[in-house]
Amino acid sequence: MEPVYVMTRIAVVVVLRLFYRFRFTGLRNIPRSGPVIVVPNHTSNFDPLCTAYLVDQAGRRPRFLAKASLWKNRFLRFVLTGARQIPVERGSGDVAPLDAAEAAIARGEAVVIYAEGTVTTNLDLTPMRGKTGAARLALKTGAPVVPAAIWGAQWMLGKKREWRYAGHRLIMGAVGEPMRFDEFEGRQDEPEVRREVTDRIMAEIDRLVRELHKVHPDGGAVPALKDAS
Repeated sequence: MEPVYVMTRIAVVVVLRLFYRFRFTGLRNIPRSGPVIVVPNHTSNFDPLCTAYLVDQAGRRPRFLAKASLWKNRFLRFVLTGARQIPVERGSGDVAPLDAAEAAIARGEAVVIYAEGTVTTNLDLTPMRGKTGAARLALKTGAPVVPAAIWGAQWMLGKKREWRYAGHRLIMGAVGEPMRFDEFEGRQDEPEVRREVTDRIMAEIDRLVRELHKVHPDGGAVPALKDAS
């Protein structure tokens, strides 16, 4: 039992359902039990909540690898720690977050990793080239990787974007089929293998994002960049 997680989930779900509309497809691709690594795209500082809701709707409790700076806020530190999220000090080379993620996988949990490492800087907010942490974790643990895409969240809390709330905006999510890389078992320390696996994952995420562009009412539209002046 995780009381902080339960209370936070209730509050977040109420707010999300009150102010937004959601439409998810492919939720069955996230296993209802057992270890899994969910790798989504990253368009804004709002889409982690949407991704968490997506994973929750698939019947799982998400364990995010999230930037350590969030723990500097007392309230967020209480929530994130109580919900057993995993802090990552970006650019430090610290392996502790991956060790913690590996332990979560060993417990049969659902770990969420943004392979891009940060909000995409592509002008059209399509996925950037991924970092290899998710691939390393998948190769080391043998857990399936489930690619996912969120579209519509870019209109809220956009990074260097002119965002604003628009009532009941539709946020869509798509989940791809689980990906396994058994042919590379035991080769997680080989850079070229980690890169190939990462590129395969990111290609599938990019495909999911572009599929959402075709069906979302906003298409592939994104908020304008803020004036640097």
